[in-house]
Amino acid sequence: MKKFLITTDSGCDLPRSEVDKRGIIPFLMQYEIDGEVFTDTMLPEDLHAFYEKMRAGAAPRTSQINPAQFVEFWRPLLAEGLPILHTGIGSAVSGTYRNACLAAEELMQEIPGAKIYVVDSTLCSVGYGMLVLKAAELRDGGATVEEARDYMEANKAKVNTWYTTDELKYLRRSGRCSRASAAIGTMLQICPILNLDLEGHLIVQERVRKLGPTISRIHEIIGGLVEDAGEQTLMICHSDVEEKARKFGEEIREKFGFRDVYYTYIGATIGANCGPGLMAAFFFGKPRTMKGYAEGE
Repeated sequence: MKKFLITTDSGCDLPRSEVDKRGIIPFLMQYEIDGEVFTDTMLPEDLHAFYEKMRAGAAPRTSQINPAQFVEFWRPLLAEGLPILHTGIGSAVSGTYRNACLAAEELMQEIPGAKIYVVDSTLCSVGYGMLVLKAAELRDGGATVEEARDYMEANKAKVNTWYTTDELKYLRRSGRCSRASAAIGTMLQICPILNLDLEGHLIVQERVRKLGPTISRIHEIIGGLVEDAGEQTLMICHSDVEEKARKFGEEIREKFGFRDVYYTYIGATIGANCGPGLMAAFFFGKPRTMKGYAEGE
């Protein structure tokens, strides 16, 4: 018998089949293209179609989950009489965390005995997907909601993530990269290497010419950060470049001895800003710092 419920949002970038199998309940976020509102279904085929629209020139717009939506999402779940443990996209990226806290406070005042624990993941994408998967494992092993919450809080800084892309035009389109930088970077075949600082801000750590040397540099970085690779699953996210992502993931797995690799799509929440072409590796390792990169400090 479950002791508590686990909720997240579709930005966790796990396939819908996986969250359903693990008993994780996602809020399906929405995005807009040319005035039409769509729902992030977390289905690979729909995400492929989403990126094809971007390739054709679409510029999706996303919005955060507001307090009223959280209340509507959680109220029927609380009818089960179980505590809720929630984590979603980090507060440095979106106001969604604050809105979740406001909604949780409202419901706990309204419903006697209701308990909702909201964790600021400080992460994007499958970074917090890893945390909810671990919470589900702990829950199914008999842990309390407080124990699962404490695990998330203690380990969220240990989730390392390294992104790169050779498609700068989408970063320019979303405002993440200036027009001049994108033009020069494309001409010189510059690939940015990005990761998150301790609070979850996305930082460009390095810029390397051409994708091959960029991936080699990411290998060097991972080598200085990963811990107990053989005991964990390497998570690889991509924005509709599956063949590249599988090569990227298999090379990392073989080099560092990860137990296995899990591949998944970057969903619409992050994908609307990065566009097609992004690849990211997620793993547990040395804690992130405020600079985002601990090696050499």
